[in-house]
Amino acid sequence: MAEPAPQAGREPTGTAREASVPVPAAAGGGPISHAIFRLARLHRMFAGQLLRRIGLHPGQELVMMHLWELGPQRQADLVRLLDSDAATMTRTVQRLEQAGFVRRRPSPTDKRASLIEPTAASHALRREVEEAWSRLEDLVAAGLTDDERAAALHTLERLEQNLLRAADDPAGDPASAPPE
Repeated sequence: MAEPAPQAGREPTGTAREASVPVPAAAGGGPISHAIFRLARLHRMFAGQLLRRIGLHPGQELVMMHLWELGPQRQADLVRLLDSDAATMTRTVQRLEQAGFVRRRPSPTDKRASLIEPTAASHALRREVEEAWSRLEDLVAAGLTDDERAAALHTLERLEQNLLRAADDPAGDPASAPPE
């Protein structure tokens, strides 16, 4: 049974902690992949806790970030920007609309499409989202030096590029992709 994860803002007791999810023997060939799984699970949990305090669910803040940055967007463009699927984006936009953070308006250039745009209420939320993300970053990178933060970011970006190359490879074999 897995040890319960710490709550946001609380330090783990004791010295070094074991993995939050036990590593099964079958995952022995993928220790980095299992670590990514554990990290992503905890990251999402903490993000959820921080975002719930401001009335959002994980993923909704990403939609809002793009809308604040880019202005009104077609839903299909949001799907592409966030590498989402249409059904998930439909539910996300509907929930944001019900909360009063976005509204739909007809596209001036395409009569079949509507644009999703942030509302004034969402602009008031922006600072809180930025603070939540800063807090999340502080939790994730606690105790790391500036050099360690830069190295961690570089490594994560390289892992992401490896997977993107594998996704572009028709055989799906990362070993056949050219090295960086």
